[in-house]
Formats: sequence, structure tokens, C-alpha cells
Amino acid sequence: MLVTGEHPREVDPTAEARALASAWWEVDALPPGLTRHAALVSLLIRAGEWVQGVLDAEQVVHQGEDGDTVLARACESTLLALGHAVVASWTDGFRADLSRVGSALESLGGLGLPPRVRCKVPRGYAFQGLYPELYLASARALPGEGGPWRVVGIRGIGASLAGVVAAALGTQALCFVRPRGHPYRRTLSLSPERTARLVEEARAGYRFVVVDEGPGRSGSSFGAVAEFLEARGVAPSSLFFLPGHGGDVGPHATPKHRELWRRARRGVVDFESVMVTPPEPAHSLASWAEDVTGKATAPLEDLSAGGWRKHLLQDVPKAAWPAAHRWRERRKYLLRAGGRPWLLKFAGLGAYGARAYLQTRVLADAGLGVPVSGLKHGFLVQPWLEEARPLSAVGRGVDRWELVARVGAYLGFRSRHFGRVEDGCGASTRELWEMARYNTEVALGREVAQALHVWMPRLGALERMSRRTVTDNRMHAWEWLVLPGGRVLKADAVDHHRAYDLVGCQDLSWDLAGAAVELSLDAEELAALCAVVERHKGRLPPLELLRFHRQAYLAFQLGDHALAAASYDGHAPDEAARLRHAAARYAELLRRELSPASRPHAGAAGAGAQM
Repeated sequence: MLVTGEHPREVDPTAEARALASAWWEVDALPPGLTRHAALVSLLIRAGEWVQGVLDAEQVVHQGEDGDTVLARACESTLLALGHAVVASWTDGFRADLSRVGSALESLGGLGLPPRVRCKVPRGYAFQGLYPELYLASARALPGEGGPWRVVGIRGIGASLAGVVAAALGTQALCFVRPRGHPYRRTLSLSPERTARLVEEARAGYRFVVVDEGPGRSGSSFGAVAEFLEARGVAPSSLFFLPGHGGDVGPHATPKHRELWRRARRGVVDFESVMVTPPEPAHSLASWAEDVTGKATAPLEDLSAGGWRKHLLQDVPKAAWPAAHRWRERRKYLLRAGGRPWLLKFAGLGAYGARAYLQTRVLADAGLGVPVSGLKHGFLVQPWLEEARPLSAVGRGVDRWELVARVGAYLGFRSRHFGRVEDGCGASTRELWEMARYNTEVALGREVAQALHVWMPRLGALERMSRRTVTDNRMHAWEWLVLPGGRVLKADAVDHHRAYDLVGCQDLSWDLAGAAVELSLDAEELAALCAVVERHKGRLPPLELLRFHRQAYLAFQLGDHALAAASYDGHAPDEAARLRHAAARYAELLRRELSPASRPHAGAAGAGAQM
């Protein structure tokens, strides 16, 4: 199934280098405390993205090799300086001398840089609650006895994480690499000079630690680096991994990589031990929010990985709970403090969390979203609405026309206030069509998928019709909270357009199609929804685009749920069953949508077929 994708952004690296140096002054001027530490981590993340972009561009110029170049050394020294600052801040009451950071950042603008580079979103920082401080703890837990350390960071996110690890280990032997090739069969290529240095270090008894956020579906990035090092004399006993989780490699790992991962020496420190129940009270997540919530009166309760369902769906049988993509859900905790419950939800480190906070605040102020009280080092602080119930639990007890009015007001408001985005921030019409055709063929067969070929001559026209905006992409019934009296609020509303999938930002019609599917709107209700959106000054898309996006939406959700189900078979069969049930629903709706009886005539697509 096709569901994943990336949406990199293009930046001017020289201008961004100057911006990084300016940002350093702002961070340095802040008083010691959590706010300064969070701003310092944000600077580390931003510099890491810059390093990923410029070194990826240099690698292309050098025919796929990572080398020991002037630019590479400048990147290494910059992230090492930032790593030392983050380590010092975390271990010394959120204080740190940033003078080394300033001089390193100021030197970047004088390097020979390309006019444009492509920077990718670091998923761990933006979505998965992967903190540099966790890698600091993991590095300190590595064996103390042995030879000196060489730290190898896998670009992108592994570069900034490796800067923190090298600082924690007290080594300056730091380099960044980018395995290339098929996502499940990556290989590593280094320049002769860099390779010779690693061979020399292996002979001198260095220990090598490889840093990244994975492993993912195949573990091939870690595997490529390990194979390269072992082939050049690094003993398996001298090779360590610092991954983002303690689990196994994914289902697409080769037998060789699976065996490599089984015997690998790994260091993982979990989030709870570092930030939920840490030895140092100032590192506690609950203490970060204390100025907003008051002192905690009970331990934090983990609501991640679908844990929220036992609170919000108490009266619903577990078999009827909505499926949860557990490994993709944000970290979230229930905090009881100040005489009431609160939700602490990871929204992203650095600029990612700041953007999510501002958009959440805008929706809340408009009366359309859940209130928000603060942002603390990546976590939103929100009141936990105990009296609220998910729409999926209330069902048809909600007035349907009031629901349509609220959903329409919400989508119209987003369309008007969140504005258009640049092309390239989401999958093109052709990419959506290719995904839909492929997923449909895999799940329902080639004959059913043939019905999608009616769109081929119209893909260019559909692309021209599209006006990409910051879409919600998550219109599912359990994402709408119903308050006593029937008022409806949208939860989890601000970042699914940046998720690690191929959809990204789309035309408003994507959310209209999603609402029609997830809220089971009939033709009259959908027409009313469109009228409300238009009345709230949201652009109403052509019906042809709406129909196309409905089919693409169903194919995407089918693939997403089917793929997730396969990953849970071994260790969470109940969740896998829920996911398969959801996939079957999308498959049946898609089959009906593409049946001959519901297909538009050959020329009808251009005239705007009915939903």
C-alpha cells in the first residue's frame, strides 16, 4: 500500500545561516530557565535541518559520497557546540554559556553554499516526542570502559542528535552520513579520505556509536552504516546503536539486517524515566506546567497509544472502540493539578510546537477548538474536558443539522484564516491518483481499479482547480468532541497536514470529502455542509474535484489502515482487528464508489459529477 511521503521545503542556506546567528542572540539574552532551554533546543533542531540540507546538496555534487570537506567539518563543529550547550543547560539548572555556539553559527554564512537546498521535517522532533535530552541520557548509559568514541549521526535528525551524544561522551570525533538507495535496501558511500580515517580509528581501538531516530520499516539505514563499518574492520563488539525506540526492526528488514539488529549493542532510555519520573524534579513534565496548572496532586497518567479511549469511551465496548495507530499517536498525559484535570500533549519541539500552539489558540479563540493554556518545551497544556464525549460515542444523538453547521463553520474558518500554501506542500493530483489506483488494485483488484482511469485525462485540470491550504486531514468522528448542550469542538486539529504521509496540504475539498465519509453525511447533508462553508467565506471547490478527492481519500484510508493492521498482528491482535475492520469499511465504500452504477459518464467528470 502507498501511504507515506515527505514534503521538504526549499531554503536559501546563506540567508538561513544569517537567521541562525540572529536567533542565537535572542536565545542568549533569555534568563536561565525552561523557556531558554527550550529555545536552545529549538536552535539545535533548526541548525540540524540546515546541516541536513547543505550536506545532502554537497553529497549530490560528490556523486553520492559523504566526504571530509570544509563544509562537513563546519557542520560537525557547529552541532557539537550546540550539543555541549544543550548538555550544559539540561544538567545545570537550564543555564549554559552559549559563546561557542555564537562563533560557530556566525562562521556558517561565510562558507561556499549553494543557492537553494531542500530541508526535511525531522519527524521525531515534530511528531514522535523524540527529545535530544533522551539521547543525552542514553549516551551517559553507555559503557565507560574502553577506547575513545567515534559518533556517527545519520542525517537528517541523527545529525543534531549526534551532536548531543558526542558532547555527552566528551569526544570531538563526530561525522554525519546519509545512506542512499531504496528505502528498504540502503547503502553507504564515503570518500576515500573519510573511509581511511574510520579504518585508522578502528585499528586504534575506537568504539563507534551510530545515532538516528529509527529503526523504521526495514532498519536499512542503521544496517547500511553497520555493514560499512564492519566491512572496514570495526568489530561488532565495538559497535553501538542509539535508536529512537527499543523495539525490533520493521517487517521489511532483510534477514541480514534482522540478525544484525538482534545481536547489536543498543542503548535506549525511555521518555518516562527521563521526563515523567526523573531523578531531577526540574526535568519533570508535570513541573514544566506548574505555573499554569498548579502542583500535581497525582502521578501523570499516560493516554498515548489509544489510552485516551478508556476515559472518553467508558460506556463503549472495547470491540467498538475506534482503531488507534498506536506508534503514530502523539505522547499525551492526563495531569491532575490545581483541583482539575489537564491534558499535556506533545505538539512538537521548536518551531513545530510553536506553530501548533498558535493555530490551536486561534481555533480555540474562535470557539471552534479545544482551549489551550500554554506550551511547555514541546507540550501543549490544555484543560481536560471531562464532560465532553467523542461524536463517535454520541452517534445520532447529536442534532445533524447543528453538526453540519459546526463542521461547516470550522472548515470555512480554516480556509479563510490559515490561508493558501506553496505548491509542493502536499501530494500533487497525479500522486494522489497513482496512490488511489495502486491501493485499489492491491485491495480490490485490477478490474475495480480500472474505474479510476477515467480521471487520467483530467489530472492536469484538477491540479489547476486545486487551491492548497492548511487542511485538517483528520475528520474522523472521534476527533469531534460534543459538550453538554450539544456544542461541538474539533480536537487534534493542527498538524495532520504535516504528518509523515503523502497527503500533506490539499484543497479544501479533501476535508469536505473526509467529512462526508467519516461523519456519514448523506447527499442533503453534504450539500448543506458546502453551503455553510461558502457562507463562512471558505472557497467552495468544484464538484468534480470533490468527487476525485473522495475516491482518493477512501483509497488512502484503506491503505493506511491495512498497512497499520499488518504491523500490529504479532503484538496487539485486538488493535489489528479494529484496524482491519476500519480498512474493510473503507474498501466497501470505495468499491461502491467505483461500481459501474455510480461512475460518471465519460464526459461527466468535467461537468462536475455528484457525490
